[in-house]
Amino acid sequence: MPKPYSLDLRQKLIDAIELNGMTKSEASTAFQISRNTIDLWLKRKASTGSLAPSSNAPVSPQRKISDLEAFRTFAQQHRYKTQTEMAELWPGEMSQRTISRALQRIGWTPKKRRTATANGMNTNERPS
Repeated sequence: MPKPYSLDLRQKLIDAIELNGMTKSEASTAFQISRNTIDLWLKRKASTGSLAPSSNAPVSPQRKISDLEAFRTFAQQHRYKTQTEMAELWPGEMSQRTISRALQRIGWTPKKRRTATANGMNTNERPS
């Protein structure tokens, strides 16, 4: 995504239009900025009182489980339950996927098999 125009340039252009009486078309050619952009800046100044560009940073979602130490204790107490059962036991409404993400954040991995499975492949040897 391209960088927004600087606040200084925005202010100079709007001052040229409002204070010096320059038309939008003249300002557009002088500053090499489209008329649509000038209209958007004027609209922003009228609505918010500022010419500052809006932030393009994505908003991170609010996590449902914010206290990881309390969740770690809860997970330790219910370590033999499935994620769905843990979601039902958690106070408040919670999904299995949220429990899964929280378990990943505290470093727990999905349950592994305790013993190795026997190799199920047959050999090509013929009985003698």
